[in-house]
Amino acid sequence: MRVAIGVQYDGSGFRGWQTQGPGVRTVQACLERALARVADHPVSVTCAGRTDAGVHGLGQVAHFDTGAQRSPRAWVLGGNAHLPADLSLNWACTVPDEFHARFSAQARRYRYLILNRAQRAALWRNRAAYCYRPLDAGRMHAAGQMLIGEHDFSSFRAAECQARHPVRALHVLNVFRQGPDGVVLEVEANAFLHHMVRNIAGVLMAIGAGERPVDWAREVLEQRDRTRAGVTAPAEGLYLLAVRYPACFALPAAADSMPGFYPNCAKSPVLQGGDG
Repeated sequence: MRVAIGVQYDGSGFRGWQTQGPGVRTVQACLERALARVADHPVSVTCAGRTDAGVHGLGQVAHFDTGAQRSPRAWVLGGNAHLPADLSLNWACTVPDEFHARFSAQARRYRYLILNRAQRAALWRNRAAYCYRPLDAGRMHAAGQMLIGEHDFSSFRAAECQARHPVRALHVLNVFRQGPDGVVLEVEANAFLHHMVRNIAGVLMAIGAGERPVDWAREVLEQRDRTRAGVTAPAEGLYLLAVRYPACFALPAAADSMPGFYPNCAKSPVLQGGDG
C-alpha cells in the first residue's frame, strides 16, 4: 500500500530534507524513524522537493510504501507522537501505486520573506531574510515578469545542481510589500533547480535596492552563466508552500496558514492538492 503524507517543518534546525548519514539531523531521517515505529517496519520516504538546510516546509508532500494496515488518522497521530516539535504531519491518505510525490507533481509554489527595515528583528532571525537597504517591490515585481515562461535557468542554478537539464517553466512570480517592513516574493513553476528561488531572490533584491536596472533580470537569464547572477539569498526566508497534483489522486487541500509578516494581510492563492 502506498501512503501520501503532508509535511510541515521549521527548517532552521535541520540540515535539509535528504538523509546524510549518522548524526546529521534531516527531515527525511526524522520522518522515517517516526513512521517506522508506527508501521513496525523500516520506511523509506520520497518527497516532492528536497529543501536545503534552513528552508521551511509548509506544504511538503511525500509518500512511502508499507504493508502495515493503519488508518490515515493513525499515521498522523502516531507519526506526530514520535516526531520532534519542529516537524509534523498535516495529513495522510492512501494513494494508487502510480502516485509519486516527485514525478506526479505538476507544480510547486514557494514564498520568500524579506524583513526590510533598518533594524534586524530577533524573533524573525530564522523566519525571514533581513535586508536593511530600502527595497522597491514594484521594481522587483517588474523585473520578475521577465523570467516568466519556459527558459534555460542556468544563471539561477547552483554549481552543485544535479538536474539533468536547466529548462524550467516558471508560471507565476509576484513581489509585493506586506505592511511597512515586509517584502514578499511568491513563485510557482513546474519544478525548480537547486537554489533557483534563492538566486532569483538575490537578483531581485539587487534590483529592488537600486544596484541594478530592472532589465538586469533579463540579461542574467539570457547569459546562462551563474557567475553573472550575484549572491544567493539566505535560506531562512524560503518556504515550500504547496505542491499541485492531478485531481485523480484526490489529495487534501494544501495548508492555508500562509507564512507572512501580518496575519490580516490579503493572501495570494494557494495550490490545492487535488487541482488539475
